Amino acid sequence: MKRCPQCNRVETDDALKFCRADGTPLVASAPLESESATISLSGSEPIELSTTGRLVDTPSIAVLPFVNMSADPENEFFCDGLAEELLNALTKIDDLKVAARTSSFSFKGKSVNVDEIGLALHVKTILEGSVRKSGNRLRITVQLVNAADGYHLWSERYDRELQDIFDVQDEITLSVLDALKLKLMGGEKAAILKRHTDNAEAYQLYLRGRFFFFKRTPEAMNKAIEYFEEAIELDAEYALAFAGLADCRTFLGFYEINAPAEMVERIRADAYKALELDDTLAETHTSVAIFRSIYEWDFTGSQKEFQTAIKLNPKSSLAHHFSGAPLLALGLKDAAIEAIQRAIKLDPFMAIYNAAFGWWLYLSRRFDEAVEQSLKTIEIAPNHFFAHWVLGMTYGHNGRYEEAVTALQKAATLTRGNEHIKAEIGRLYAQNGHRDEALRLLDELKELAKERYVSPVNIAKIYVGLGERDRVFEYLEKALAERAVRLPWFFIDPALEGYRDDPRSQEIMRRVGLPR
Repeated sequence: MKRCPQCNRVETDDALKFCRADGTPLVASAPLESESATISLSGSEPIELSTTGRLVDTPSIAVLPFVNMSADPENEFFCDGLAEELLNALTKIDDLKVAARTSSFSFKGKSVNVDEIGLALHVKTILEGSVRKSGNRLRITVQLVNAADGYHLWSERYDRELQDIFDVQDEITLSVLDALKLKLMGGEKAAILKRHTDNAEAYQLYLRGRFFFFKRTPEAMNKAIEYFEEAIELDAEYALAFAGLADCRTFLGFYEINAPAEMVERIRADAYKALELDDTLAETHTSVAIFRSIYEWDFTGSQKEFQTAIKLNPKSSLAHHFSGAPLLALGLKDAAIEAIQRAIKLDPFMAIYNAAFGWWLYLSRRFDEAVEQSLKTIEIAPNHFFAHWVLGMTYGHNGRYEEAVTALQKAATLTRGNEHIKAEIGRLYAQNGHRDEALRLLDELKELAKERYVSPVNIAKIYVGLGERDRVFEYLEKALAERAVRLPWFFIDPALEGYRDDPRSQEIMRRVGLPR
């Protein structure tokens, strides 16, 4: 039995419908006695909703993306960026719970009552606003709303020049804290008022870069790089812009869009430049930590940087998320799972965190849980390739061949034929008697490698399925020579564990820095 917290209606079927003012149903999938349910807004991913029917009492806030009131749709980046900067400033207050960006921004463009948002995000107050930008003139309207009853706690309108944007952000932040009756402790005021650049134009370019970075596609990453570089041309000491450059290039390398040799020195320069310019930011330490883990295979050093980042900003879900990778490489599986769980607690709407949780479970040999988590992620984000990939890998290990191939083919379609997913399909084909199909994919990857970068690890995996051990190690040695970013994961993948005991594997693992 389940009860709607909006109208108190009781339902006995498997789908509890929550009423909205406009009559549109919201569907939940959790029993009444649980602490939360899942709702699906039309056109959006499911989100968590408290079934207690009441909002939290602790100081808490969600910063919604600001509405673009300008004629130019390109100003949307500025609206998103302004909201994100306010959100980031508020996270520096220890006594204030702030809903993560992904959670708050999931309501972008949706017509949802503030009480529903408060219930979904477990927050007491909502900060919303709008921006009208014309040339260098700004009109920013902001209101802080009590999520329980929709009444304004505070509101203000700012008519300013663009160069005053930093002052406006500071005023909004301090006014919100005053309305919430929160007193700043110690260095909190200095932290939230800290400026990372005094150049308003560079700041705009940085916001554009962040806007495209969050799209997480290769095309968007390259666009973000252009904006970060332009921001640095205007302010050569803009640490966050250098961190943005490093992160974009790191992701492009991990996506295997570019060869590691083409990226490693540029990423190293950007990441360490960001750290040199400002070592008080969690973002700069996180950029260095990710680089050290993925490109330098310095898993111990990477973990130390992550620890510093998390100490500087315990609410950094990104740092918690990525810190799991070096922990896994070092064999600390339980610690890695705890790290990804902390990231999910901080940002439950982030599909990549939920999918990565499934991957961590798979690598920890907790296969039933990996399947369960992957299916849960697919419910949240049906078109998230990572969840389908993990599901396919786990099904394959469990001997569910047909389901494995179906899941991996779905992941390949969603990524427009990503090579590392094709390699897994080829390996499964070969291991299940479809040698001709495996050879076809092998030839396809080899031909593609003549035109652009294809990681030798991908080719090695198909040779694993074909049982050609010498060819496997031939390509693993090539991967080692060019520092292929996915090489360490070859040796901790359950599907490939039959190769760990080979002396050649032991030598490669030693050189990679993995425990043997």
